[in-house]
Amino acid sequence: MVVGKSFPVCLVSWRNAVRLSRALAEMIRDSYNPDLVVAIGRGGFVPARIVCDSLMLSTLTSIRVEHWGVAARSLESATIRYPLPIPVRDMDILVVDDVTDTGKTLEVAVRYLREQSPAGIRTAVLHHKTCSAFVPDYHVVVENSWRWIVYPWALHEDLAGFCESVIGGEPVSVDDILSRLKERYDMVPARRDLKGALRNLIIQGRVEPVKKRFLSKRARE
Repeated sequence: MVVGKSFPVCLVSWRNAVRLSRALAEMIRDSYNPDLVVAIGRGGFVPARIVCDSLMLSTLTSIRVEHWGVAARSLESATIRYPLPIPVRDMDILVVDDVTDTGKTLEVAVRYLREQSPAGIRTAVLHHKTCSAFVPDYHVVVENSWRWIVYPWALHEDLAGFCESVIGGEPVSVDDILSRLKERYDMVPARRDLKGALRNLIIQGRVEPVKKRFLSKRARE
């Protein structure tokens, strides 16, 4: 998906994210006893920690797989950026991420982990999109129609990207931005979160404030 096109966006609250992570742990509890939990960075960091807490597991590490940029910008391919910091030979591994989208992230992660000779690998996510080529062993919510999911741990980063996509070369107000986000992405962020995202865009030099309005520097170039 490319920013600028219209598609639905789902905003997940912290309360709901924690609830889903706890539910994921309950699904795993009676069927798998991992020696090690591997979080997929960055989206899997928080769910993996909550899963570990729910299952009383202290063995948690991570790898970084890059496939998606901010606000639904897809990179050309999924690659391992930061590999495992420890050997996992003969271990039963649980891999945790937030969502399966195309499935490439988990596909690449599992292929890489298998090369490390673990005893077993199972995968778990909060949301599984049926368009994904990879089907995880555990998932809480099935998404039958495609939409971009914004988790609270990526809210400002994604929201900044979506804001930038709807701000043009002419100054617009906060209300204008909220209206455009609703129209294009069917998303209604809190005004305080929107202002925080705009502040970050200004600091990064991507948006320029003009008398309580905002314009995109990229659109003007």
